[in-house]
Amino acid sequence: MSDDVVEFDIAPATRDLGNGFLVRRALPNPECRAIGPFVFFDQFGPTIFDAGAGLDVRPHPHIGLATVTYLFEGEIVHRDSLGNAQIIRPGEVNWMIAGAGIVHSERTGTSTRSAASALAGIQTWVALPREHEQRPASFAHHSVDELPIIEGAGRRIRLIAGALFDARAPVMTLSAMGYADALLESGSQLEFDSEYEQRAIYILSGATESGGRRFEAAHLLVLRARECVRVHALMRSRLMLLGGEPLDGPRHLWWNFVSSSRERIAEAKAAWREGRFGVVPGDEQEFIPLPPEPAHIEAPNCADDSEAL
Repeated sequence: MSDDVVEFDIAPATRDLGNGFLVRRALPNPECRAIGPFVFFDQFGPTIFDAGAGLDVRPHPHIGLATVTYLFEGEIVHRDSLGNAQIIRPGEVNWMIAGAGIVHSERTGTSTRSAASALAGIQTWVALPREHEQRPASFAHHSVDELPIIEGAGRRIRLIAGALFDARAPVMTLSAMGYADALLESGSQLEFDSEYEQRAIYILSGATESGGRRFEAAHLLVLRARECVRVHALMRSRLMLLGGEPLDGPRHLWWNFVSSSRERIAEAKAAWREGRFGVVPGDEQEFIPLPPEPAHIEAPNCADDSEAL
């Protein structure tokens, strides 16, 4: 283990989507486009919505990826074109495989809007292996009690998806990966080993030290390949750990679409524009329109849409 195993220290771009609702996008980034299969990483909140207000991500499409929603505060009602309607709360996992195509919405529920409410969480996109990009869409929800906990020596780690620390989550992943929520008490240490070639640590709160360097909250630390890192918590800190094997080829990202094929993305754009993706039962009245074409579509590239999580 070398002294400095942090290859990139990324401070995510921050956007205010209105009413103080902040989103920090750590992936994709010019310095690092992906960590294993993770091609998108957004921290949203924390924020407080006034009574009557809330999150309103209107129906929008996805292809070629799995979305992973994980909350720290509040709740979100997920609905999709398969007919699923599921409330997600802190510590639970919504795992939606878009495959050949799905439409979903994410909103604050009606009952929650009756009073002021808090919301904070992470959404990631996991690119599917090429052989699974066109598989039928599916959705799974996993409760807090289903997810493995690894604890001791001032650490409490909840495994969200994949495998880490000799444990495996029940989420049906399609590639080699690990994703976890780690709470470290002040003074404790965590060793994040070289199980996967590509790994990163997102510091959600607190501050840490590694290799003689101090790292603050809201930073993504991209680690050197196949090197173990020892993280020391300078105060009570919360980290997101993610890793995996490299993708089986390049991916193109455009708006909410991920694919190894530019042609498939073009087909998805046409299908959404022409209303061929299907509707979300219980949320049929609104949708996010296809954004304007960017001047250049290079792989990978994300067109910006402030509503699309």
